Amino acid sequence: MRLVSLFFLLFFSLYAKSSYEKGKELYNQKACYSCHGHKAEGMHRYPYLANRAKGYLSYKLKRFRAKQADNQQQEMMITFAQDLSDEDIDNLTTFFANYKDDTQKESYDDSFYTEGDGGS
Repeated sequence: MRLVSLFFLLFFSLYAKSSYEKGKELYNQKACYSCHGHKAEGMHRYPYLANRAKGYLSYKLKRFRAKQADNQQQEMMITFAQDLSDEDIDNLTTFFANYKDDTQKESYDDSFYTEGDGGS
């Protein structure tokens, strides 16, 4: 019985999503990128979120969830943050605080070269 429970624990831990992955998924699901950018770099008058202090971001999201904003521009965040749980806020802030740009990976093989005259 212990072996079976150990197997299930190991199996689920291998396929469990990290807090970072859950936050990334929630960021895309809520379409936060439409104002804050696909890389959380901020757009126009909307602030950047990538690599900011987790405590500060958590504080701000909890204030928005409690329908508190410092100015009129921040009031739009209230509707996005109203249904966030504490776990959602933790996952989002983990994603923001530890953001890694995975689009920097090389997407093509630059070692390709043509042989011959390159004709038809």
